[in-house]
Amino acid sequence: MRAAHVVQPSADHPVDALRVGDLAAPQPPPGWVGVDVRAGALNMHDIWTLRGVAGRPRGGPHVIGSDAAGVADGRDVVVYPVLPTAPVGRAVAHATLLPDAGHGLLAERAVVPAGHLVPKPAALSWAEAACLPTAWLTAYRMLFTKSTVGPGRVVLVQGAGGGVATAAVGLAVAAGATVVVTSRSPAKRERALALGAAALDVGDRVPELADVVVETVGPATFAHSVRSTRAGGVIVMCGGTSGFTAPLDLPRLFAREITVHGSTMGTLDEFRALVDYVDTHRIRPAVDSVVDLADVRAQAARMLAGVAFGKLCVSLA
Repeated sequence: MRAAHVVQPSADHPVDALRVGDLAAPQPPPGWVGVDVRAGALNMHDIWTLRGVAGRPRGGPHVIGSDAAGVADGRDVVVYPVLPTAPVGRAVAHATLLPDAGHGLLAERAVVPAGHLVPKPAALSWAEAACLPTAWLTAYRMLFTKSTVGPGRVVLVQGAGGGVATAAVGLAVAAGATVVVTSRSPAKRERALALGAAALDVGDRVPELADVVVETVGPATFAHSVRSTRAGGVIVMCGGTSGFTAPLDLPRLFAREITVHGSTMGTLDEFRALVDYVDTHRIRPAVDSVVDLADVRAQAARMLAGVAFGKLCVSLA
């Protein structure tokens, strides 16, 4: 089978660490099933893997990818990518993604726990369905578990083009919230308007303080996030594409009683709820582009350049 895998991680040249080649098809262990993957998508986690920062399985080739939609036992499915060793209940901290345990999904054939398959919404293409497991699940948890989003709520999304950001816009707009996004790119701000959001340049004053701020950028936007949050509001963070250390405006945080939440992926129940929500509201995930598996390195380079709007998808059909 063809698969995208890591040859030798490189902090300086991560794209060069990625190869597409023929590997032996995996055999499902007891309680697992095989999936014929039709489409996948890249995430920043894959870039960290190529840099040698994310977890790496012992022995054998390291196939990347935590997003996949495909066919299992004749059913069209989407894969929940968090291993069942995750803590029970609402917490998923320290959970292990399938590729970090040696079960990457960006391959023509993958194996996953049998209970981790959710029916694919018929209205979505394979690529659109493949957007859901990582970025969209992360955004869903941020909006509906770590905070409350619905009619009358104002949501600020920092960074208009990323996978989590475009997912947050789609989900929050469907929930009836007023959504504002930020981006330095006029083209991305224009595309955000088409998703139903208002758009500002990074650092611009928001027209109305936000009830919920979705933070994926980190130091470059965090001060603006604090300034833009209303009293009693919530900032939810799931990453830091601009770095991992930011000064805190402590007086504003405590005077406004702002809550800051960290958030990571989501539970299996949240994933089922997400897929149902997308299907019910007929949401179409924003797809930047779709390439054949042979061209996956171009998608990794595009992610590194920060020029994508929506998910960077890969076809394996």
